[in-house]
Amino acid sequence: MVEHHREIMEIADHIVDMGPGAGIEGGTVLFEGSYPELLRCDTLTGRLLRQKTQLKRELRQPRDWYHMKDVHLHNLQHLDVSLPLGVLTVVAGVAGSGKSSLMEVFEREYPGQIVSIQQKDIGVSLRSTPATYTGVADDIRKLFAQRSGKPVGLYSFNGQGGCPVCGGKGVIVSDMAFMDAVETVCEACGGLRYSPEALEFQLEGRNISQVMDLTVRQASQLFAGTSIERKLKPLMEVGLKYLHLNQALSTLSGGELQRMKLASHLQDGGQIFILDEPTNGLHLQDIQNMIALFDRLVDQGNSLFVIEHNLDVLKAADYVLELGPSGGGSGGQLLFAGTPRDMAACPDSVTRQYLN
Repeated sequence: MVEHHREIMEIADHIVDMGPGAGIEGGTVLFEGSYPELLRCDTLTGRLLRQKTQLKRELRQPRDWYHMKDVHLHNLQHLDVSLPLGVLTVVAGVAGSGKSSLMEVFEREYPGQIVSIQQKDIGVSLRSTPATYTGVADDIRKLFAQRSGKPVGLYSFNGQGGCPVCGGKGVIVSDMAFMDAVETVCEACGGLRYSPEALEFQLEGRNISQVMDLTVRQASQLFAGTSIERKLKPLMEVGLKYLHLNQALSTLSGGELQRMKLASHLQDGGQIFILDEPTNGLHLQDIQNMIALFDRLVDQGNSLFVIEHNLDVLKAADYVLELGPSGGGSGGQLLFAGTPRDMAACPDSVTRQYLN
């Protein structure tokens, strides 16, 4: 099992801890052994497992409330719910309890704009990459054009600079008639997508293909102090520093796509965000980084509603809504609404026993 949850690691017979970082900074086996041995180990995972997250002490106060009455979408049992604005709110509950349905009604009814960030497509084409999504691709091409004296189009594999054999795709697709098409790496460009002319000029010892193959972190260092670094900074802050600039967004996980979209809103203020399980698939350290980002967004005047199961996130909330008690037809009831500390003392809460 590829897993980050503390409870799953605790019942494992054998654990392999990889690292030390992500992407090209990872790939090393840091630890192998039992859970008790991991707890004594000095890897990042071991150190974080030894820490116990405390309930949040200093809570923000809502600046306003949005009241919904007789909410009855899907399994929701005609609820009257008041949603706080200007704070970090976690919508908790077992799977199928109605969390997403409640937020769907909120998104439909609320008269203003809501930014919904879910673990699915973020509205980009299959050719989109971190470089095109952030806009640094154009900046890099313009820089190459300025330094080389060539037209900007020469440094785009979708335009003049594309390999003449594969058309900038990097692969040759052979139609096999009654069988699935076969893809082979283009022998002319070796999968680099660019024409020989586009690859001639080098910037800081790298051609356009090599620059576009840098990770977000490497590119930030190479272009320190420029608009390119500023545009890549949000990706660094959401923990996506290991992505390559030319990596197809279609290869990213749902959680990575979610963080990609979140990165584009880090400077926003006065917005309402709904995030659907943003910590799914994240390491304990990544979760702490996400909580810090949530706090930053709220401090900028935004309202966050996070559908979440992770207890670390729940303990960091200013306000919690819990639905349940079970899933499907046995759910859809509002079990609790209040602070995490009050939730720990609520007899109707299903989650409270796990907060200690």
